Amino acid sequence: MKRFVSTALAFALTLTMGVTALRAENIKVGAILAVTGGQSFLGAPEAKTLEMMVAEKNAAGGINGNKIDLLIKDSAGDPEKAISFAKQLIEEEKVFAIIGPSSSGETMKIKDIAEQGKTILLSCAAAEVIVNPVAKYVFKTPQKDSFAVQMIFKEMNKMKISKIAVVADNTGFGKAGKEQLEKIAPDFGIQILAGEVYDKAATDLSALVAKLMSDKEIQAVINWSVVPAQAIVAKNMRQAGWQVPLFQSHGFGNIKYAQAAGAAAEGIIFPAGRLLVADTLAANHPQKSLLAKYKKDYESKYQEDVSTFGGHAYDALAILVEGIRLAGPDREKVRDTIENLKGFAGTGGIFNFSPEDHNGLAIDAFEMLTVKDGKFVMYQ
Repeated sequence: MKRFVSTALAFALTLTMGVTALRAENIKVGAILAVTGGQSFLGAPEAKTLEMMVAEKNAAGGINGNKIDLLIKDSAGDPEKAISFAKQLIEEEKVFAIIGPSSSGETMKIKDIAEQGKTILLSCAAAEVIVNPVAKYVFKTPQKDSFAVQMIFKEMNKMKISKIAVVADNTGFGKAGKEQLEKIAPDFGIQILAGEVYDKAATDLSALVAKLMSDKEIQAVINWSVVPAQAIVAKNMRQAGWQVPLFQSHGFGNIKYAQAAGAAAEGIIFPAGRLLVADTLAANHPQKSLLAKYKKDYESKYQEDVSTFGGHAYDALAILVEGIRLAGPDREKVRDTIENLKGFAGTGGIFNFSPEDHNGLAIDAFEMLTVKDGKFVMYQ
């Protein structure tokens, strides 16, 4: 009898240990996103996307049988909060990888923290300095800002525009974009007659617009921003009767920015990935089925339009999942796998990573879009 009890107890312990071991293999993924605050147009759709994807992946059995534990931290766009959360996720939570932050300024604040912690960081921010120079554990999913600049200048060349004004917000994204615009402009014969920086919390830019309007040689304006002031620039320009073309960065890729600008958004030109115009792609386009599914799933679940920012989070998690699927739950092997991932279709384009390129997207990941009748469409 005692032997039977001992055997039964041993069996029970084995089962318990087996369940514990199985649970221990769950893959803990952290995310630092601006879910609230001035950059919530970025972080909120990113958080919703990750929650949707993780629920779907776990319901299907996880990654090779391992479920994903998702820990989302709301930085509200504050770099200091991002630093604190990064340390918490790496040192206390021992996460396998971190997705985010939403903004370039936050990402640059935690880039070294991820490197020192040997933790994979898949940023949802666009500034090129995130991956240039390359850091071993740091990747990003949005297209390069230098490619966005080139797309805008190519369009200006077609339109015979050569004298422009540049305005940018004072975030890390705005600073990096302004530097790229100034650096690349001479290559396209573009003269920047005025360069201005405004506060990310600005609610009225009419004085700035009046200052720019006083220079009658300015043929167009480029605004480089990821904050709600994108809409304010447009409204103040049109309210003042200034009808020169307005170009925005790829940070304009949420229809809520256009809705906030109202009629003033009509005709804005900007580079973006194909997610915003997925319905117009040919049936055999390599991104078509992925974009259509994500768009349908997101919009039916959350009753709001999909955005490129949610797409950046989609790509970050999809790339991480693919790395784990191919290499198993070994961080170093997954890092190596991601660094050599080729031909991977995401919402932002076709990713081809390499040891020299931790973004993996070429300039052809972009299309030029415009706002027509309150909607995003291909620019003709």
